[in-house]
Amino acid sequence: MAALFVLGFTGKKLIDGWMARKGATPNDVREQAGPARGKHTRFLLGVWYRED
Repeated sequence: MAALFVLGFTGKKLIDGWMARKGATPNDVREQAGPARGKHTRFLLGVWYRED
């Protein structure tokens, strides 16, 4: 269990660093998907969230 946590935490830090170097944010990525994407309710890592 601890190994999985460390793997996930390390992966998140690597992705965050890469996105910071590229100047990208999650909102930028969502905007690239376009308006036809629509609104969705998603379940990710134990949390429900709404994409507007």
